[in-house]
Amino acid sequence: MTTDFQTARVALGARLRELRSEAGLTGKDLAAALGWQRSKVSRLETGKQTASAEDLTAWAEATGNAGQAADLESRRRALESQQRSWRRQLAAGHRPVQDRYVVEYQGTAAVRGYEATVIPGLFQTPDYARHLLIQNATLMRSPRDTEEAVHARMRRQEVLYQVGKLFRVLIWEGALHTLISPPAVMAGQLDRLVGLIGMSTVELGVVPLGTPLPLTPKHGFWIFDEKRVIVEIISTELQYETAEEVELYGRVWDALNETAAYGARAHRLITRARASLGSP
Repeated sequence: MTTDFQTARVALGARLRELRSEAGLTGKDLAAALGWQRSKVSRLETGKQTASAEDLTAWAEATGNAGQAADLESRRRALESQQRSWRRQLAAGHRPVQDRYVVEYQGTAAVRGYEATVIPGLFQTPDYARHLLIQNATLMRSPRDTEEAVHARMRRQEVLYQVGKLFRVLIWEGALHTLISPPAVMAGQLDRLVGLIGMSTVELGVVPLGTPLPLTPKHGFWIFDEKRVIVEIISTELQYETAEEVELYGRVWDALNETAAYGARAHRLITRARASLGSP
């Protein structure tokens, strides 16, 4: 299946080929002008290689289209903001997506995350995860492989016990009160969060309701090794890799972190949410 990233790269290649053709240059001519191998021109035009910013500037100038350099760079940056539609990703069910997350987390040393409406998958109990996955499968009309997906999501949590990992996670207090499952399941989930406080690999902060905020806590996001950001929205998973985007989300995380409760204070907020459930 063609990915959204590859589709965008092929589209960029088609635009490069168009500029070359309009300039009356063959691939061999352009390669000679740029001091490149002919194969590089071909790979860029067919979307088999991702152009660098320098490649695009040189291409624009060599074809007499220096004014197009900014547009080409914008297209290249769009590649770095990869969009992976959930419809495509879930075509075979949730299990493949969860398996990919297992690999991503295993290959990451430090994560900073923020969730506004849900308990993060990294901290979910099997029952809580099961309710979320069923809801999502219903919404996306994707295959029901719930038990396999739950198992894979639990395998992702093995990274919490690996020496050298660090997961700094913020949760908006409202997520502690959001009932996406029966109260008994939510109670177990909140108990699970309490158990994470004090772990050497986890720094769990709760952004309290009613606290003055430097900005509004919009959607959730995850920063991996300060190199890329993943944002999940209803229809799409977005991935950003430019230094500017990573730095922007880092600043948002830092601002929210300034307001977060940790340790005993976080414990009290979780306990308050637990008490609001009564005695399920």
